[in-house]
Amino acid sequence: MNRRVEAAAESLYAQVWRILVLWFKVPAEPPTLPAERPEDIKSFRPAAGFLRYLKFMFWLVLVIVDGTILVAWLVILIAVPWLGVLLAVPAAIAAVAPDILAYVAIHLRYDTTWYVIGRRSLRIRRGIWIIKETTITFENVQNIHITQGPLQRYFGIADLVVETAGGGGGVHGKGEATLATHVGMIEGIVNAEELRTLILGRLRQVKTVGLGDEADGDQFPSAGFSAEQLAVLREIRDTARQLVG
Repeated sequence: MNRRVEAAAESLYAQVWRILVLWFKVPAEPPTLPAERPEDIKSFRPAAGFLRYLKFMFWLVLVIVDGTILVAWLVILIAVPWLGVLLAVPAAIAAVAPDILAYVAIHLRYDTTWYVIGRRSLRIRRGIWIIKETTITFENVQNIHITQGPLQRYFGIADLVVETAGGGGGVHGKGEATLATHVGMIEGIVNAEELRTLILGRLRQVKTVGLGDEADGDQFPSAGFSAEQLAVLREIRDTARQLVG
């Protein structure tokens, strides 16, 4: 029975997905990093285990919420039968409608998530109504660590957390300025340790080469520019090279 329900839900979602892609013009391809060489780019999505993990959490919450609605309705039905009969349809709608919306939202979250790792930066894209892309340059990365809870371990997935230091931070009580910390979350992957090693390797390459790109044989003056500004300038320079070439 559960398999039939799951198959019916998947079929319904497939139709909804096609409509949403058409309406909102959701990109079918992963985001790009224009300043990167194609051979240096690694594009991927969350693992299938991540979708199973999200569905498990969905069914767990569904049982709790729908069970609460059912118990409340039964209490009303026993205490005031005529009112319970009148509330039967509204109670069913209150239980079922949010479940359908939540199920679609789970799939959309999974299907619209892309991760792209280049030689100098990482880009994360999520969303269908509002598509949000976050780009993290490796020059700004301060820490990379893996998080994995018991349920994630059961489904064979983990999250890779990339922390960067940005501008505009707060101020301590003693008047000492601090840098704001920004976080990029690569969720639901099976090869978290491998990706962590990859990013750390490219981070070391960036810092070894330096902001001047000495390894490319064309030094870029870094005086007076922040790391973000240099990354944008390099991106413009490399894009111009591709257009000219």
